[in-house]
Order: sequence, then C-alpha cells, then structure tokens
Amino acid sequence: MEVSLIIPAYNEAQRIGPTLQRAHAFLAARPARFEILVVDDGSTDETVALVSALADALPGLRVLCSPANRGKGHAVRQGMLAATGRIRVFADADGSTPIDALDALLAALAAGADVAIGSRYLPGSQVTRPQPWQRRVWSRLVNRVVQRVLLPGVVDTHCGFKAFTAAAATRTFAACTVDGWSFDLEVLAQARAYGFHIQEVPVRWENDARSKARLRQLPREFRHVYRIRRQLRQLELEKQPLAVLSAG
Repeated sequence: MEVSLIIPAYNEAQRIGPTLQRAHAFLAARPARFEILVVDDGSTDETVALVSALADALPGLRVLCSPANRGKGHAVRQGMLAATGRIRVFADADGSTPIDALDALLAALAAGADVAIGSRYLPGSQVTRPQPWQRRVWSRLVNRVVQRVLLPGVVDTHCGFKAFTAAAATRTFAACTVDGWSFDLEVLAQARAYGFHIQEVPVRWENDARSKARLRQLPREFRHVYRIRRQLRQLELEKQPLAVLSAG
C-alpha cells in the first residue's frame, strides 16, 4: 500500500460524501495503490451507513467504528495505527484543504521530511474563505503561544491536513493519548522529540462555516501546551520518549 488517507468523522453525514468522492477520484487516477479509512467516532447520525454504502462503489474505502465519541485525536490515532500505507495522511471530513494539495505534501516527504503538514499561514498559502474574526483571533493567539512555548518554527499546527511516513506515524501516534482537539500539538511535539523532521507546506484552504471548533476549547488548549512542554523538558533530562499525557 502506497498511501493511506485517514478521515476522522463524527456526525458528518452532511459533509463527508463529496469529500470521499473527490479524494477517491484523485487517488484512483494515480498508479499507486491506496486506501481510505474513515474512522467514525461514535456518530449518532447516518455517517456509518453513508460511508458503508459509498464503500460498495469506491474500492479501497472502508470504515472503522468506535462505539463511543472519544474525540478527533482518538479517531486519527486509531486510523494511523490501523493504516498499512507507506505514507499516511489525515484530512478533515469537510474537505477544507483540497485533496490535490496532497502532491505538495508527498513532495516534501520525498525530499527528506518525515512529517509534512499543510499550513494556512506561509507565503504561497491561499485562504479562499476566511474564518470568522473570533476564530482567526483564537487561532493566531494559540499559534503564538505554541511557537513560543512548544513548537518554535511551526506556524500552523492545527491545519487538518498532515502526512507522515509509516515509521513516523507508528512511533509518534503510538505514544500519544490526547483524544481532543489538542492532539495536533502532542503528535508534532512527539515527532520533534523523536527527531523526525517536520516540514510545513503552503496549501489552499477554505473555511467551512459548519466547523466544530469552539472558543470554549481555548483554555484546555493552553493547558495542553504547557503540560506537553513540561514533559518535553523531562524528556530532555531523561533522553527517553515523551511520556503520554491524559486528554484532561
């Protein structure tokens, strides 16, 4: 298997169909073998039924089901560890980053990166439909703190379009336990702690007004930044893998 595409889903029956069809058409046009794993995070709508029906028409698509809603981080982790691809990519169900941005991520991996992450804030990035101002302020504030405290040099930790080599995915996600929205911070901190090279890549991105990110998540986000940082300092002292932290 060359590429595994992991898409976490929680009550995504209204958005995920077109995303899957576009992703499948893009990957099927390439010579490499691929799989698309939808990891359902305990949906209560028709997400599983919809994806299962699409799987009959889209070879390589399958759905993994979690019996309870655990969070996006848990779903992505389950998909990454179940995947078999030499390259493992996760993308959001809303398709905010077009699937054709995958080529830029694959090029970064081919050039030597272990982790390639889409970025909305680099020169060359295109944001065709901006977020509401409240979310822009929130996002930039979190990014400033993250760059200063945890991941200097990474300007966009939360874009939902990231690619990993199989080795980087297996090692980093196996050590992660954050189930919620802050999982991006943990996995990137883990990758850096293990010595994997992270490369940001400019992408085109379009905000979906139905995004499930909420301002009330901000305090937890900050707590996770500082908790991960404390564990990184411990890692520097012990020269051992970053200890897992609870979702809190």
